[in-house]
Amino acid sequence: MKFVIFSGTTEGRRLSRELARLGGAVTVCVATEYGREEQGEAPGVTVLSGRMDEGAMRRAVSGAELCVDATHPYAAQASRTIRAACAEEKIPLLRLLREESEVPAGAEVFASAREAAQWLKHTRGGVLLATGAKELPAFAPLGGERLYPRVLPLASSLAACAAAGVPSRNILALQGPFSQELNEALIRQYHIRYLVTKDGGRTGGFGEKAAAAQATGTQLVLIRRPREDGLGYDAVFKQCREMMGCR
Repeated sequence: MKFVIFSGTTEGRRLSRELARLGGAVTVCVATEYGREEQGEAPGVTVLSGRMDEGAMRRAVSGAELCVDATHPYAAQASRTIRAACAEEKIPLLRLLREESEVPAGAEVFASAREAAQWLKHTRGGVLLATGAKELPAFAPLGGERLYPRVLPLASSLAACAAAGVPSRNILALQGPFSQELNEALIRQYHIRYLVTKDGGRTGGFGEKAAAAQATGTQLVLIRRPREDGLGYDAVFKQCREMMGCR
């Protein structure tokens, strides 16, 4: 049975390996070479890397018996394009969602990076951005000297930091997820007053970031997830197994 998984998450990597072990022919689509590296190699799993428009997605899903969207909870545009491609090709689609985290007491919650940045304009102090390089343009108006972006150690991430005016000494090029202890150490080392994050769930280290903010007296600023329908990992895996005739 042929599956196509749009991935780049822990859940997508796990699902691809489980389905391949059950005898499925699995194609995993990731946006970057970094995603390919994280996915790794596994018997029965073919990896396609590179950002896809709708046409490329249609070609990728053509002939599949099921497509699973296991992209990041905040990859709203990618999910919309995947839905459109599957609808055009008449391929059944499941959306695999991470469980949402409970919002900690005292957190400032916003619908977008732009709204969070607008609120931060009226504050002072260092801002640890644990939101990824894509959100940097929204925070650039705060001034690069205030920003401490924690980004993947990639040339594209460094370029995004430079474009936002962030000094090299402020860039934290590290691969997560991170422990509470490391989060606390970074907060203290760089005199952080505000920690801006998305809800990446348990596998994305959200709990450790929230706990570090509380332990250090740092204001947690949360960018809320886009609202969407989907299923958890166990429910998606169960449906896949049933389609394959596995009990």
